[in-house]
Amino acid sequence: MITSATEFIRLRESDDLKEQNRASTEQAELNIWLEVIEKYPEYKVWVIHNKKVQIEILELLSKDSNPDVRSAVARKRKLNKIIKDKLSKDLDENVRFALMSNTRLDIEELKQIYVDDSDWLKEKLAERIKNAYS
Repeated sequence: MITSATEFIRLRESDDLKEQNRASTEQAELNIWLEVIEKYPEYKVWVIHNKKVQIEILELLSKDSNPDVRSAVARKRKLNKIIKDKLSKDLDENVRFALMSNTRLDIEELKQIYVDDSDWLKEKLAERIKNAYS
């Protein structure tokens, strides 16, 4: 278990692949993730990559001002309805595309993604839905 924000950063920056793997697979308490987010904002995407990160942290980061962070959340397999609904209407089309690329979304969830402002997204959505039926 990851026991501090500094431990997470140390593991993430390590040259040892086993330690990097620990940063991606071991759980941490909510307060540890919150501290990483606050003190080391450049590591938000790495927090999202952690396999055991809590849904509360994903909800928080789905509201982040950085579209790269929101896109990383959108690609995460364990999303709840709140996150999916929020990101499906994101102002950044790349965030919506990342959500569209999430293989855990069913057809109805895909159809809820806002694409009216982007011909590119409309095309990608049509492809994704077509492939889902193939």
